[in-house]
Amino acid sequence: MSDRLSTTFRYGRVTLSRRGDLILILTVSLLLTLLFMYWSYEVKIKCVGPPFFPDGRSHKWPVGDPHAIIPCYSDLAYLWVGRDINNHVFPYIHGGIGANGQLFGGSVEYPVLSGILMWLGAIGAHTDVDFFRHSAALLAPFGLVITAMLAVLTRWNVLWWAMTPPLILYAFHNWELPVVATAVGAVALMAWGASIKPSTGERRMSLRTSAILASILLAIGFCLKLYPGFFVLPLAIYVLTGGLRGRRALDWIGAAWVAITAALTVVVIQLPFMVLGYDGWRAALTFQGKRRADVDTNSIWYWGLRHLTGGQDGTYNSIVGVLSPTLIVCAFVVAVYFGWRQYNRTGLYPWIGVSAAMLAGFMVFHKVHSPQYTLWILPFFVLLRVRWPVIVAYLLADFILDTTIFRLFGIYVSGEPMKWWVMAGVNVGVWVHAVLLVYLIGAFVSAGLREPLASIGRHPDLTDAASSEPDDAPPGQRVPAGA
Repeated sequence: MSDRLSTTFRYGRVTLSRRGDLILILTVSLLLTLLFMYWSYEVKIKCVGPPFFPDGRSHKWPVGDPHAIIPCYSDLAYLWVGRDINNHVFPYIHGGIGANGQLFGGSVEYPVLSGILMWLGAIGAHTDVDFFRHSAALLAPFGLVITAMLAVLTRWNVLWWAMTPPLILYAFHNWELPVVATAVGAVALMAWGASIKPSTGERRMSLRTSAILASILLAIGFCLKLYPGFFVLPLAIYVLTGGLRGRRALDWIGAAWVAITAALTVVVIQLPFMVLGYDGWRAALTFQGKRRADVDTNSIWYWGLRHLTGGQDGTYNSIVGVLSPTLIVCAFVVAVYFGWRQYNRTGLYPWIGVSAAMLAGFMVFHKVHSPQYTLWILPFFVLLRVRWPVIVAYLLADFILDTTIFRLFGIYVSGEPMKWWVMAGVNVGVWVHAVLLVYLIGAFVSAGLREPLASIGRHPDLTDAASSEPDDAPPGQRVPAGA
């Protein structure tokens, strides 16, 4: 291998790219990320501004330009009032939930680390504009870190993240970027641990060590927005089966350490809040448990089952309360089973693909499917060899949904006649998403990884085979890969 191909990672006989190519990819993708996040900032800040009410809420909230294509609504501005964020109350410790389901005393409906981020964003803020700006400043670095990791792992495929509409629509819609960073960070850490150290020709870290560290990141993600915690299971199975090298005996001890480390990390993060303010900590769980699959959830339940039950009556809520968690668990089982079947066929458990499949199952069957969840699944479109028409269809449906659902809310509140194209857009967005997510439960598992991620730490003979495959090679013709 010539010196001109030397770069950040060495993957057996295949390297990431020329160093200059990597610098170019990083420069372009990071600049695009900055541009798209700035665009998002400019769109979202139009919903707030002077004059203000005494509590710091903008008079014009939540109305921006009614003719704008992209809605300016943002949870970053919305949550300024109603959760004592504007009163700078430390989250959860003094909080609770009233009989009417209203949170108070600093409790918010998010896991504890997201609550901490909100509190940090409120420091020095006296209006919703200040809070939005501070929160955006906290979130933006995570967007850049995600881009950098995806660029190193997938080269130009990072543009599916860095220059597509979701970054404009959702970068500053909610507190998603930190949790996405933990999920991508776990993949990047596993890849770095599997990469070959030039001085020794061996892995930089053992499989157990890298997986244990990755499980800590996933547990932190769980304490931000839950979903990365799901990925601990496929990661543990990956360790159980020996990763890239495989093993004759299953590594039950290594797999157990991965699961135990993740659980201990969650306990360490949650325990102070449980001890110092149990009622406030539990209020967030109670709030989510009582949440109904209403019009603002964008779920298949509201836009499908509701029509069959004749409305949001007791029967509807009871069915959703049973079917939603049951189908999520079934989707998880199916994803893990597909992964095990792939392992029996290829000798490699596709933990990244299984993680993506579990996320797809959660998103389609959960009673809440907020538009910004697209940021959760988007990195998997970058990391995995998903067919480009599927990605385009998903992103197009997402854009249609986001640009119509908030207009629908406004029409409901104002009492104006419903516009047919708004209702049609919401239904198209919801159901195209649903169909594609069900498809992706299977497709993610067999998709294989993009290069150079697919070649990290692999044996030379397998590396050469993988490097010759096109990104859209049919699943049956791919050499399975994992980091």
